[in-house]
Amino acid sequence: MTSTPPSRASYAECSARERIARLFDAGSFHEWLPPQARVTSPHLAQLGVPTAFDDGVAIGRARLAGHHVFVAAQEGAFMGGGVGEIHGAKLVGLLRRALRDRPVAVLLLAESGGVRLHEANAGLIAVSEVMRALLDLRASGVPVVVLIGGANGCFGGMGIVARCADHVVMSDSGRLAMSGPEVIEASHGAEEFDARDRALVWRTTGGKHRWLMGDCDQLVDDDVAEFREAALRALAAHRPLGLQALEDEHALLAARARAAQGAGDAVELWQRIGIVDSGAVPDMGVAQVRALRRGPAETAS
Repeated sequence: MTSTPPSRASYAECSARERIARLFDAGSFHEWLPPQARVTSPHLAQLGVPTAFDDGVAIGRARLAGHHVFVAAQEGAFMGGGVGEIHGAKLVGLLRRALRDRPVAVLLLAESGGVRLHEANAGLIAVSEVMRALLDLRASGVPVVVLIGGANGCFGGMGIVARCADHVVMSDSGRLAMSGPEVIEASHGAEEFDARDRALVWRTTGGKHRWLMGDCDQLVDDDVAEFREAALRALAAHRPLGLQALEDEHALLAARARAAQGAGDAVELWQRIGIVDSGAVPDMGVAQVRALRRGPAETAS
């Protein structure tokens, strides 16, 4: 078994299983409930909707540069990575098994538009169970690292799950939010949020914005090898969940709330946290944006 780093490839363009194959040590992934087990959603079948034999998520164990880790990878090509009863149950089972078996970490390769409307109640319950299991695992000392860089982003319940984790890694093309652009537009109109305005979408939900606001711990280029390196850095930087970590998070949120009052756009918000040339941020490369962010103590004023 080898830990040879992966060749360069776009993370966004890879499927869930391609990401697993390229991120982790070659041949080390052992899948639980694989497609041949045919554990599918009973709700989709009743509605006459096509199902997937893995219900849109691959779970199992693998090695990352020799580290024993558990992994879950959502498949954005199946229902946008939407969470249903079986999909959510697989995530919960993975997290609960991690609580028992104590891997070095759990890595969640998130790509999801949120809960499936086809099985909304079951999906909502599943997401709540995922959050509970994730927080139980964190409290036990096993870190959860979320990687976000797929075309569907990470929205809805999975957006909340991501922010419950210890560490979030995003690419510039990745997106993270509670409500997706189309949902906001449908609820409040294009005047509130025009989902067709791609520049608006990315500067309010994209990786650069999330990095600058502190929601994302590492910002990387759209490259599988960079995601792998970031995951390894996350393992090395892990600190137990304690009172100081919670206080730091509260300080960050309080500073952001003060800065955001009355701000009309992300660019104005960036100005308020001290980024002088805020209008140039969307055109900056990842390395340039990484150099801009300041710590919570500096952004609190």
